[in-house]
Amino acid sequence: MKYYTVLLLILFSFFAKAQKEYSELTEKASELMEEAKDETGYRNALALYEKAFKMYPENIDGEGLYNASVLASTLKNNEKAFQYLIPLSQIKGDGDNYPGWSYIFGENAEKEYKNLLSDPAWNALKQKAYGYKKQFYNELQERETEFYHTHKSTLSTVENPEALYREIKNFNPYEPKKDRDYSIAFKINDSATTSFIIHLPQNYNPQKKYSLLFFLHGAVRNNELIDYQRADWNLGGWNRYYTKYAEPDDVILVFPRASKQYNWMLSDHGFFMIPGMLKQIKKSINIDDNKVFISGHSNGATGSFSYLMKQPTQFSGFYGFNTYPKVFTGGTFVENIKNRSFINFSTDNDYYYPPNANDDFTKLMNGISADYKEYCYNGFPHWFPQFNESEPAYQILFKDLKNRKRNPFPKEISWEFDDNRYGNIDWISDIKLDTLNKTIRQHKELNFTINKWLAYDDKDSLIAKQVDKKAFDFPRKSGKIKAVYDHNVFRIETSDIKSFSVNISPEAVDLKEKVKVYVNGKLYFSEKVIYNREFMLQNFNDTKDREQIWINYINVKI
Repeated sequence: MKYYTVLLLILFSFFAKAQKEYSELTEKASELMEEAKDETGYRNALALYEKAFKMYPENIDGEGLYNASVLASTLKNNEKAFQYLIPLSQIKGDGDNYPGWSYIFGENAEKEYKNLLSDPAWNALKQKAYGYKKQFYNELQERETEFYHTHKSTLSTVENPEALYREIKNFNPYEPKKDRDYSIAFKINDSATTSFIIHLPQNYNPQKKYSLLFFLHGAVRNNELIDYQRADWNLGGWNRYYTKYAEPDDVILVFPRASKQYNWMLSDHGFFMIPGMLKQIKKSINIDDNKVFISGHSNGATGSFSYLMKQPTQFSGFYGFNTYPKVFTGGTFVENIKNRSFINFSTDNDYYYPPNANDDFTKLMNGISADYKEYCYNGFPHWFPQFNESEPAYQILFKDLKNRKRNPFPKEISWEFDDNRYGNIDWISDIKLDTLNKTIRQHKELNFTINKWLAYDDKDSLIAKQVDKKAFDFPRKSGKIKAVYDHNVFRIETSDIKSFSVNISPEAVDLKEKVKVYVNGKLYFSEKVIYNREFMLQNFNDTKDREQIWINYINVKI
């Protein structure tokens, strides 16, 4: 037994060394390729790739074959180009490799392989690659179909409203899953599709409710939508600690893909994606509705903060690494954080958001008694998750996630917004702004000035620049609503609001007694509330939430 253990260690060491040396050679070849300005430069780069292939044939990867084929095509060596393209086209896509056909059908393929287009072998290659592509998507569709497979729902057949409430509460059509990782397509509109990877716990049990954590990636300006993803692209690297700490507590991880046009920060065209993905997931996976969380890095952290500010109802808590705490599509109404929580992990050498501004933001949060914490790590740049020293931050995150739970029926609500798409918060919904009111009531504006910002100079050194910048913008008129309830009595104060609805739950009020709603000090409603079957079905269809179930609503017009 000892002999085999030693042998395995020797073999592991050998393969690790080979992989390292292959990577060093191909990285150097890639640098030569980028720097090449003439035929000699291209030949030198190709020669180095060929040396790596010859010395380490077991380590040949898709990127190496792709670059070598482009170089050979550029040098008009068609025979050699196809020598690399044929095995490249057959790569199914695993580990760090993209499917081989994606290089052949990519946007730049005809430009990169322009010298091959008239060669009959090119069309033959494309025909075979198309077959591989079709097979890939067929397998992807089969896995997605299996992911969505559940027992048939019978909710629509339940006629008695009180029985329907109980059925929704105990709704469980879920079945076991064959795999842990699924790439799921997500339709944005008729012309755009993206995807998310969902990573399930080791022994997923459909009878158990699970916590779920979304991770929103950064650099949304530099990303493109992709209709499939591989788990390998998301679970390691900078995200390795999400994977590590989700494992022991059976936390489901979800990794969506955004782009410059459709994202969670720069525009509202893609802001619906995360709630929409959550709804899709809840159709097939048993999620604890009171334990759904969002985290992210950089632009993704700003996205997490934006969901907290604009659409937090379905979520329990929010986290961000190197966050820019601002809503970029409208006003940043920081008091909205009091409906949930946020933890920020910042660094003192961050060009994205300066440490002095983080200090001022923390003071602002403390001043309004928000559930907000900031942990600053000194000596690290913006790409903090890349470093092993970031691990303690993930320990803090997952400890908070484990102990935190959404209260679906909070006694108090305070909500400010400037876009009717985001007029919903827990048991107050469908809030509409009073846009015709010419007298703008001034809500208390919480803001501060940033006077220093870190930036890299020409020598790649981080320096502090003087600025005069408000932390938040308020480009539009906003409305605000404050509400409390206790013992069947709702008291609501509004400012620049023309209408809203109060959602009713039997867990929050006694349906045997009258429900009273006071609006701006005046009694507006005083009646018993009964179950509304159609409303319950519609609401559950919209949210798939089995904890925050509304049996009826009271519509209020100011």
